[in-house]
Amino acid sequence: MTVWVPVEYTNVAELRGPLVIVRGTRSVGWDEYASIELETGERRHGLVLEVDHDLAVVQVFEGTAGIRAEGTRVTFAGRPMRIPVGPGWLGRVCNGGGRPLDGGPPVTGAADAAVNGFPLNPTLREPPSEPVLTGISAIDLLTTLVRGQKIAVFSAGGLPHLELAAQIAAQAGAGGEPFTVVFAAIGLTHADAATVRDTLEERSAAGELTLLLNLADDPVIERILTPRLGLTIAEHLAFTVGRHVLAVLADMTSYCEALREVSAARGEIPARRAYPGYLYSDLASLYERCGRVRGRPGSLTVLPVLSMPAGDITHPVPDLTGYITEGQILLSRDVSAYPHIDPLSSLSRMMRAGAGPGRTRPEHVDLAAQIIAALSRARQARELAELVGESALSAVDRRHLALAEAFEHRLLAQRGDELRSLRETFDRAWDVVSVLPRRELTMLSSQALDAGYREER
Repeated sequence: MTVWVPVEYTNVAELRGPLVIVRGTRSVGWDEYASIELETGERRHGLVLEVDHDLAVVQVFEGTAGIRAEGTRVTFAGRPMRIPVGPGWLGRVCNGGGRPLDGGPPVTGAADAAVNGFPLNPTLREPPSEPVLTGISAIDLLTTLVRGQKIAVFSAGGLPHLELAAQIAAQAGAGGEPFTVVFAAIGLTHADAATVRDTLEERSAAGELTLLLNLADDPVIERILTPRLGLTIAEHLAFTVGRHVLAVLADMTSYCEALREVSAARGEIPARRAYPGYLYSDLASLYERCGRVRGRPGSLTVLPVLSMPAGDITHPVPDLTGYITEGQILLSRDVSAYPHIDPLSSLSRMMRAGAGPGRTRPEHVDLAAQIIAALSRARQARELAELVGESALSAVDRRHLALAEAFEHRLLAQRGDELRSLRETFDRAWDVVSVLPRRELTMLSSQALDAGYREER
């Protein structure tokens, strides 16, 4: 058996942004873990991004500020970066590199795992099933999260997407089964980080949360590491420990901007809006780590949260994310009430696998479809009213407008700390659809209408 002996290199050829370029290397591989020792004795860490003959390009997690080429020593570990995994992460608050921020000791575990990991093998996948209930009516009713699914939150700038992500993380559950949240926060301001910690404090104290906080003034390379670290922790908890895990990655736009910055430092040819040409495959390598594994009890659900620059859904980050994920929850400025979810632009493609008889309520899918159809009709009626006036609309069109108003105030609007049970959500949904005459509710069975329709009093 060949024993790896670390070799120390002192020939640092160049410092370029967050990159250190080392000359004269031998037997160094891509994605290899590196240790960088400065003249002062300070030690930093990095990964090999690229190898070309005797040159190795190393991305430094802590950044290259204060590093001089002379006197800097680089040692390669001969293997990818690995971290300890296991229940020791539960209840911990760490920075984007996994170092504690809560005053506790470094996290340890009986096993370790490679940070980069791999997408889940398709031949081992079980189809997503069973819901992840968030306590947020607009999500639980219309875009139900399903265990093992990947679904994104798209937000126009200035909307409280981070607050929504934290609320989902604080309230989500799997119906009494062991449940854990891994929240990887990327590029947050200090104020936002404090808000997230406060919102998730109770879940963290209960030992059901791992919180990784990468701040806006942390080195840019750490933003690339943070979601990978979070997913590696989540994978072990899901597929080895057997818990149902929700991994929240917010804000993935900050991650993509960090990727663009590193790509520019490497001198790569830019693609759309200067993002690297491999942005799609890079995002897929993260999102596809979710799922359920045949023969194992746990599941990993991934919820990427991203802001759309200038509210542009065709921007590369939301555009490519939409191709990879199984739906999206869109936050729009046209919706005045928190959580600002636009039901007509939101979709969960896996909803039927997690909703309905034996999972939520027998009428769930039909009731959601009926509300969406009614809201679409209300939007058409509103556009017509702008032309001819509301008084010229038919009585049915005016009832649809009343339904849209009832939906926003009765069902959609919700406080940021309000946890609604599934029963309360359905009671509110039936109140909303009962604004329409019963004969208009053609998507609901007569049995469902007999049980749920509220007759006018």
